[in-house]
Amino acid sequence: MTPAKWVNLWKQRRSDTPIELIPLDALDGGTSIRSQQTTVSLVRLPVDRDGLHAIELYRETPVVVFPKDHHFAAADHLSVTDLHDEVLQYPLDCPLEWDNIPGLPAFERVETTKMALEVVAAGVGVVVVPQSLARLHHRKDLTYLPIEGAPFSPVALVWEEFDDNPDIEEFVGIVRGRSTNSSRAARSNPEQQKSDDKRVAAKEKAERAVRVAEKQKRLAQRGSKTSRTGGTRAGAGRGKSGTSKAAGAAGGGRSSKSKTGGTTAKPARNTKRKSK
Repeated sequence: MTPAKWVNLWKQRRSDTPIELIPLDALDGGTSIRSQQTTVSLVRLPVDRDGLHAIELYRETPVVVFPKDHHFAAADHLSVTDLHDEVLQYPLDCPLEWDNIPGLPAFERVETTKMALEVVAAGVGVVVVPQSLARLHHRKDLTYLPIEGAPFSPVALVWEEFDDNPDIEEFVGIVRGRSTNSSRAARSNPEQQKSDDKRVAAKEKAERAVRVAEKQKRLAQRGSKTSRTGGTRAGAGRGKSGTSKAAGAAGGGRSSKSKTGGTTAKPARNTKRKSK
């Protein structure tokens, strides 16, 4: 389900409370929540969870974007090994976290995904991004394919840990797929709500453990390989700085905000994940 559908459900259930979708920066990482720009945001993980609730919703598929006349266009599928001799554009706002960045490094890292796609359209390399960003910045002269072995981009819904605004609870219920009746039951039964939250937390913990295991497996598989030197470059040194990356708005994702009385609550939209 997409943010647009969440908003439509909100309007059906809460027509008395307006809700607004707003775009966020690609690397929002919860900043919109802490600055009170939004009350609920859809962002890409990882995010600093101090003082925040975060529910991972899904992991977005990575794709490689290239010109339509590129030799990749003849392929049915691609893997990271296919990038070996390609210049890989790696924009500063890219939410993907590589263990080892493949391909040949670009002369300079551009600031945004949109700029990276412009460079690719000019015939300089390729770029790997979450699928929603490839769609967001669609160009007629570019196309894309899913790529095996590239990192997925987890997308989460986040809000302030101690914010007990009932509008947030209602919106989170919509995102989790609760029916109107179950949402009402949750509001009238705090103990049931706590039990639901514990189950969600346990699920998140299990999913994190799976991701850690997958990462360790990839590292072990690559442990026997040597870094390329001489004419090619190893990925070391091109790693990203910072610890937070966002989606939801991640480049085009959105957050949403609803207004009740004189207060402003703000629930979410993905794509720039997006969640992005």
